[in-house]
Amino acid sequence: MKTYRLLTRLIAYQPWMHLVAGVLWFILNYLQAIPGLLTREFFNRLTNEAQVTPGLWSIVLLFVISLAVRHGLSIGGVFASDTVALTAGSLLQRNLLERIFQRPGAQALPPLVSPGEAISRFRDDPDEIEDVFGFLEDFIGIALFQIYLVVVMASINAVITFLLVVPIVGVMVITRLGHQRIRKYRAASRAATGQVTHAIAEMFNGVLAIQVANAEEAVVANFRKLNDERRRHTLKDLVFNAALNAMYGNAAQLGLGLVLLLASQSMRLGRFTVGDFALFIYYIPYLVEFTFMFGILLARYKQCGVSFERMAVLLQGAPPEAMVRHVPIYLTQPTPPAPFPVKAEAHHLKSLEVTRLTYRHPDMGRGVENINLQMKRGQFVVITGRIGSGKTTLLRALLGLLPKQAGEIRWNGEAVDDPATFFVPPRAAYTPQVPRLFSETLCDNLLMGLPDSQVDLAAALRAAVLEPDVAGMEQGLDTIVGPRGVRLSGGQIQRAAAARMFVRRPELLVFDDLSSALDVETEKLLWERMGERIKDEGGRMKHDSQPDDSSFIPHAKRSSFTCLVVSHRRPALRRADHIIVLKHGHVEAEGNLNDLLETCDEMQRLWRGEAEASNPHAGGV
Repeated sequence: MKTYRLLTRLIAYQPWMHLVAGVLWFILNYLQAIPGLLTREFFNRLTNEAQVTPGLWSIVLLFVISLAVRHGLSIGGVFASDTVALTAGSLLQRNLLERIFQRPGAQALPPLVSPGEAISRFRDDPDEIEDVFGFLEDFIGIALFQIYLVVVMASINAVITFLLVVPIVGVMVITRLGHQRIRKYRAASRAATGQVTHAIAEMFNGVLAIQVANAEEAVVANFRKLNDERRRHTLKDLVFNAALNAMYGNAAQLGLGLVLLLASQSMRLGRFTVGDFALFIYYIPYLVEFTFMFGILLARYKQCGVSFERMAVLLQGAPPEAMVRHVPIYLTQPTPPAPFPVKAEAHHLKSLEVTRLTYRHPDMGRGVENINLQMKRGQFVVITGRIGSGKTTLLRALLGLLPKQAGEIRWNGEAVDDPATFFVPPRAAYTPQVPRLFSETLCDNLLMGLPDSQVDLAAALRAAVLEPDVAGMEQGLDTIVGPRGVRLSGGQIQRAAAARMFVRRPELLVFDDLSSALDVETEKLLWERMGERIKDEGGRMKHDSQPDDSSFIPHAKRSSFTCLVVSHRRPALRRADHIIVLKHGHVEAEGNLNDLLETCDEMQRLWRGEAEASNPHAGGV
């Protein structure tokens, strides 16, 4: 992975904006040469050594005009540089996030990268690239300006000019010798920061567990240890960079001292005018600045390579060029609306067949093996079994949230090569055991960008038995649910996730223990309404605002939904057309409830256990 190739690819995303920024900074820096020339002529005029004789007020006027133009151009230069920098960072983050979404849900992040570390790489490392881009055009403008300054100064005195160029070469050598340490210290600093971010996320997620275990002191001690480690690595990084910066400045100052000594000797010999001396004094700070910036740019280039390497880990197999792939991003333009999942004939479910589906977790070897499953349109199929029997793993492998290791999945007889991208609305929708809500309004959590004019939100709320809860909320659907839905009960979160599925009208509904947090009456009503929708031969929900298009099933004999449900609850099992009993990752038995209760010992144990167990979540809505 070559850093310069990735940077070049990012530059090619907005080549004209980079060109504009470079030209503006070049003109801006070139204008800085004018006051030096005017100063030279001013002092030469005072000592009667001027080659041209502009008027005093003409010199002052030109000086003021050049300053005004420089300040005006600086605004444009900063705007252009910031634009390309923010665009580069946004493009990197957009492509990283796309790759994470492309991965199976349970393997979205690399095995050794925690969510906190991933956040650090996603947030901090693109910032590093942005810093380089915000610095690059300014540096290019200054570099071109230095060429002009060197030519002007060399035409006056080549020896003195040479002594000013020597420190730049020294900076290149020093930075080259120290580039391995630059990479080492920056990588260690970033890794330590990621560990701290991970620890913060884990503490916030596990506050209750920490309190129950009375582990506050141990957790704080571990957090303090991680912070100390981060401080040590960050200090090394900062000190080394500060040492390099000091060397850059000292090298330039050394050249400045030599220039002053030689200039005084030349002035005594009459080879150097007072105006020449004033011009050199005026230009020397710009050469010093260039020397300093050159060293910083080389150091940042090395640090850029570290950031690219850290971000590339999140790609999990994709080439590094995927980070800089050219795709539209929307920084100033309005974002396009979320695509509405229009249902076509090819999306309709007639049959779903799963043959010898296998997935075993690499870390513990448990999972499911040789699972066969057949479903027809309109069926209500329940997967049941003890804890750890493989129920959730089966659903995730079927939907592509885990990469199946063997087996075949067929939709209407056609093989499904990529379940992760296939089983999405309008074909399928999924609610996991712990649904995720965002800290937005309830309405936004249900629609997720869909236009409300294209969906029947009221019918979805009714199907999820959520309309009484919404009616009791002071702000209704505009209620902010808080981080992860913290302002809602467990049952409300589950039913909100169900409504989010219903509003998309998928062909296949997949639930993982949907009613675990519901009271008995709400659970009963939920499954009753689910049954009504499954057996509804009308095929579409009536609503005045509902458009008459292909997103709804037009044929009268099509039922609304097909359901695949993980549950051990009696209301779900009673309504099932077909039940699959899992044990140790294999199908122990399958059939209807009555037959299984007569012939399957495992089903009998599950049924008795459900009858004997109390519901700790009763009244949770």
